[in-house]
Amino acid sequence: MKKSVLFFGLGILALAISCATNPFTGKSTMALVDNSEIFPSAFQQYGAFLKDNKVIAGTTDAKRVETVGMKIKGAAEKWLNANGYKDYLKDYKWEYHLVDNKEVNAWCMPGGKIVVYSGILPITKDDAGLATVMGHEVSHALANHGQQRMSAGMLQQAGAAGVALATGGKSSETQQMAMMAYSGVSQYGGMLPFSRSHESEADKIGLTLMAIAGYNPEIAVEFWGRMSASSGGGKPAEFMSTHPSDETRIANLKKLIPAAKAEALKFGVVFK
Repeated sequence: MKKSVLFFGLGILALAISCATNPFTGKSTMALVDNSEIFPSAFQQYGAFLKDNKVIAGTTDAKRVETVGMKIKGAAEKWLNANGYKDYLKDYKWEYHLVDNKEVNAWCMPGGKIVVYSGILPITKDDAGLATVMGHEVSHALANHGQQRMSAGMLQQAGAAGVALATGGKSSETQQMAMMAYSGVSQYGGMLPFSRSHESEADKIGLTLMAIAGYNPEIAVEFWGRMSASSGGGKPAEFMSTHPSDETRIANLKKLIPAAKAEALKFGVVFK
């Protein structure tokens, strides 16, 4: 009885998560937590991060980060307006900051709060390389990937509770083995592929946004080639990673470039 009630409840929960179609992905968004709750928390965390880290302001690089970020934002607005989603960004509060950190990284919190670490600039090299990075990070926010990750985490926890309940009458060894099996299956068969799909979505959306913003999407392939070279190998196998392998990513980007250029052409942006 307990098992049937639990699985019925999980089924209802699964049905409830597909409540809205994201304009950028065309997929139903998994949303167990609303952005009205996520955005304020993200904005607060972003402010705290900026206070605790060295923000670079007034330099040429800092201005580049803001300029490229504004162009990517403008590209997103153009695309949304042209496709009938004029109010989609009404709750976003865009900010772009360069932070003094040697780590090769950049990120965007839900709601449009962006940080670029100074350590990635030697690899971006130019504005188009920077647009590749910022287009990708902004796309995570536009596709509501943070919201989906939180929702997936909640479902994973609910599943773990279900396994614990289903094996409650078994020996502790049996229950432990069941939990270990569930953990492996949910991680390698669920959460990691889910994360890799988000990275691929962000690559696709970001490529289109950078093209609409006027940056040649072919530069994205060059940038990821430099990223691959800078890593020096030693990355985990793709199935064990939150990200696609560099080879997979570059191959996918090459396939997506014609579509990105075609989309940019709709907005009067032409590439040779």
